Amino acid sequence: MTGLHTTEDPTEEPAEHRRFACYLQALETVAEADEADLVATVLRDPDTTMADSAVGRHLDRRAVDLLTGPAFTAWARTMTEVVAGRDFLTLRLREWTLLRTVALGRPWAAEDLTSASDWFQRMATTLRIVASPQALRLLAEGGRTRRVRNAASRQLQRRDQPS
Repeated sequence: MTGLHTTEDPTEEPAEHRRFACYLQALETVAEADEADLVATVLRDPDTTMADSAVGRHLDRRAVDLLTGPAFTAWARTMTEVVAGRDFLTLRLREWTLLRTVALGRPWAAEDLTSASDWFQRMATTLRIVASPQALRLLAEGGRTRRVRNAASRQLQRRDQPS
């Protein structure tokens, strides 16, 4: 059988799958001082879709760990420089920054939440870091999907119930 993703040995894992797994492992254990260089190295992989996916997973993992702490801003700034020109990754960092803004109770614009991606809206309602009743109400009323609207409504109901 021939094709784009076949190998001579059908039991052998494709090379891009092996690289992806290696990248994920390396990104999970990288020292902070070496993180930007490793991300840049991964992004130079010729399989840009696979590289973006590996870096995207890394950004998501690190953002959750850093989200409400003081190191997030510098980390996000550095990563934004490293992923410049990669639309998906740039958007993902921008949306993590918006999640941080809302989670910390800093000012945000309603349009930022309602025009954000489905991913952002799901994260805002499932991570339970969005404590803003205004944000939850906005997503309960104007979330892009029924799933988001329902999750935001449930969070609001939980907040209103006495403990």
